[in-house]
Amino acid sequence: MVFGNGSYSQSKKIDRKSFFKDERPIEVTLRTDIGSLIDNRKEPAFQKAAIAWKFPDDTSVINEEIQVRPRGITRKIVCNMASLMLDFKTPGSPRLSPLNKLKMVGGCGKTNSDEQFAMKEYLVYKMYNLFTEMSFRVRLLKVKYEDSKGKSKSFTQYAYVIEDVDDMAKRNACREKEGKSFNSEKTNRNMMTLVGVFQFMIGNTDWSVPNYHNVKLLVPRIDSMAVPYVVPYDFDYSGFVNTGYAVPTEELGLYGVTERLYRGFPRTMEEMEVIANVFIQKEEQVKAIINDFPLCEIKVKKQMINYIENFYKIIRNKKQVKSIFIDNARKD
Repeated sequence: MVFGNGSYSQSKKIDRKSFFKDERPIEVTLRTDIGSLIDNRKEPAFQKAAIAWKFPDDTSVINEEIQVRPRGITRKIVCNMASLMLDFKTPGSPRLSPLNKLKMVGGCGKTNSDEQFAMKEYLVYKMYNLFTEMSFRVRLLKVKYEDSKGKSKSFTQYAYVIEDVDDMAKRNACREKEGKSFNSEKTNRNMMTLVGVFQFMIGNTDWSVPNYHNVKLLVPRIDSMAVPYVVPYDFDYSGFVNTGYAVPTEELGLYGVTERLYRGFPRTMEEMEVIANVFIQKEEQVKAIINDFPLCEIKVKKQMINYIENFYKIIRNKKQVKSIFIDNARKD
C-alpha cells in the first residue's frame, strides 16, 4: 500500500467527508494523564487531553483540547494501553469538532510487537474495503503519547482511527439498525455470505449477529423494514492478526485462533462458486495491501501472506468448499 496524496487547508474546520480518503499518516501528539488512562481503564471515564494534529504536506499544527477515555471490552482488561475513544466535540476543539467521536486503536502495550499487531488489524480493514463499500474506513496516525503529569516517559507508536458508524451508513444511503435481535439468516443473504467467508479468510470467530458482537447492522434509509446488512469490525481476535491475548471460545474446540472455522450457515454450491470467484478475483489486491504496506516488518508480511495463501488453496478446492461451507456448516 502506497500512501496516497491529499492536501488540507488548516484555516478552517476539518472536512469529515474527505478525512478517510487520504491514506497518509497524520502526526499526532496526545498529552494527557497516562497513569489515569491505565489505572481507570476497567471503569473508563472521559478525561481532558491536549492534542496536536499535523496533516501531511502542511507546516501548521492544530493544537486543541479534547476528551479521551479507554474503550474495548477485552482490551480494557488485558492491555496496558487500551484503545481510546477520542471526543472532538468539545468547546476546546473548534477545528477538529467535525470529526465528532472516533475510536482509536493502538498497541496493547509499548513494544514494537504491540505496534505490529495493531498494524495487522489495520490491514484487515483495508482488505475488507476491497470487497464492499459497506465497510469501515480507517486512517493511520503516528501518535506521540505524552504524560501531562510527567510520571511516564513519552513514546511514539502508529495507531489508526475508525470511521464513525453513522458516517459509514450515510455513505451507503443507510442508517444503523439497533434494538432488535436478528438471526444472521434474517439479514441480507449475499452480504452475510461475504461476511462469513471473509471472517473465515482471516480466521475470526469472535463475532455474532444476534448479540451485535463486533458487527453493526444497517438498513436502507428509504426502506427501514428491509432485512439488514451486516458490517463487521474489531478483528484483533482473528488468526490473521494473532495477538498474544487472543484465544478462541472454548466450546468451539479450536486449538488456537489461527485455526479456521466457518461460523456462517450453509450455502448452496452455486452461491459458494459465486463468492469464491469474488475472493479469487481480489487475491492479488489483497496480497498487494499486505506487501505494499511500509509499516509492517518483512517477517510479519510473510506470516500474513502465508495465512492468506492457505485460505486461497481452500477456496479453490471445490471438495473443501463443499465440506466447510455446506456439509459441516453450523445448523443452529
